[in-house]
Amino acid sequence: MADVVVKRFVQMCNYLQDPCHVARFQHLCGVRGTFPEKRTKPDSGSPEPDRPGLRRRTQSSDDGAGSGHGGDAGVPQVNGLQGDDPSKPDALDGTARAKPLRRNSLTGDVGQEFLIHNKILFYLFTFGTELGNEMFFIIFFPFLLWNIDALVSRRLIVVWAWNLFVGQSTKDMVRWSRPASPPVVKVEVFYNTEYSMPSTHAMTGTAIPFCLFMLTYGRWQYPFLLGFSVALSWSVLVCVSRVYMGMHSILEVITGFLYSLLVLAFFCPILHKIDGYYMTGQLAPLVVIVSHVSLGLVAFSLDSWSTSRGDTAQALGTAAGAALASHMNYQLGLLTDPPLSSLPLSLPALSAGLVLRSLLRFLIGVAVLLLTRMIMKAVTIPFLCRLFGFPADDVRQARQQMRVELPYRYIVYGVVGFSCVFFVPQLFSIFNLA
Repeated sequence: MADVVVKRFVQMCNYLQDPCHVARFQHLCGVRGTFPEKRTKPDSGSPEPDRPGLRRRTQSSDDGAGSGHGGDAGVPQVNGLQGDDPSKPDALDGTARAKPLRRNSLTGDVGQEFLIHNKILFYLFTFGTELGNEMFFIIFFPFLLWNIDALVSRRLIVVWAWNLFVGQSTKDMVRWSRPASPPVVKVEVFYNTEYSMPSTHAMTGTAIPFCLFMLTYGRWQYPFLLGFSVALSWSVLVCVSRVYMGMHSILEVITGFLYSLLVLAFFCPILHKIDGYYMTGQLAPLVVIVSHVSLGLVAFSLDSWSTSRGDTAQALGTAAGAALASHMNYQLGLLTDPPLSSLPLSLPALSAGLVLRSLLRFLIGVAVLLLTRMIMKAVTIPFLCRLFGFPADDVRQARQQMRVELPYRYIVYGVVGFSCVFFVPQLFSIFNLA
């Protein structure tokens, strides 16, 4: 009986891992590839065998196509939708030619040109995949911190960092490659050289909205159904977008969703203890630095360099900086968390003054963080290259070295996280924007 159950489970996993399902979903949503004829079998168009199991990381079969091979030489080689050209037959039915949204930061690959027949779905799922990207959270957490609820933002950052570490580390241990292309169209290639099991976009896109819901329901006044619906819609949009982008199979997205719920089940009951220790513990600064750097070393030692190494270190560095700033705020009496007696909180009435004040805080704060990041990056990378004897004229190659990339991410984003939680709020007080 047990053997039968295991066999059926494995069969179901193999079925859900099949890249043909991803290709069918993309076709249903109006995404068409422009693959050269020689890359497709004449009988069925099925991909080369690429089933679940232990596999080495491979670059996309789109490599080399980014220069226009297999596409139209007359189309400008820019990423994103390129607009309709009336001189081309596909433009007559509203089809737009497009390139993957962002080039791969490891290889410089810009990917294979493809066709979009449904622009609404393209923009919807592009928005959905951005909801799971690190850059979105780097904007979302500060806005939440400066304008709504600092306590919730601090705790979300903890979940975000641990979620990324667990997910990326699991990828490097399982080592499944991305869905085969063809038949899958790579609408995005930025993460194409990473392993794919589980989907960390699905993990963060599930953990953050549901953790936000659990942290705010009861603390803020709003209907349960509204909060749950927003969290579920956010999660589903991110998960489905990863299949649309051709970055994950259905199995990998489902696994990421369930895996994130497991991470939440572990962390949510102890988040208040972690946050409290970061603020009040005498050894908290030392514990924060040692623990976050140790996790980064573990992540960097699991496999060869890829963009996931940098993303993990970036999240851990940001979380460490934010934790150190929280400790500083508490020790200096600058913590602005509302007292328990004021709960539950209610959203203030919208007014022009409130919107303008929030917008000013956000714009000034983001400008300070971007300036901080730019200065720290300009100083840190050349310094580390000289320190470890790497040529500073090839930044991409230098950053593939752990001795450069790991301290670079921790120093730069640790300072950014610290500035976000400690320095920027003090700046608001000076300008009477607190």
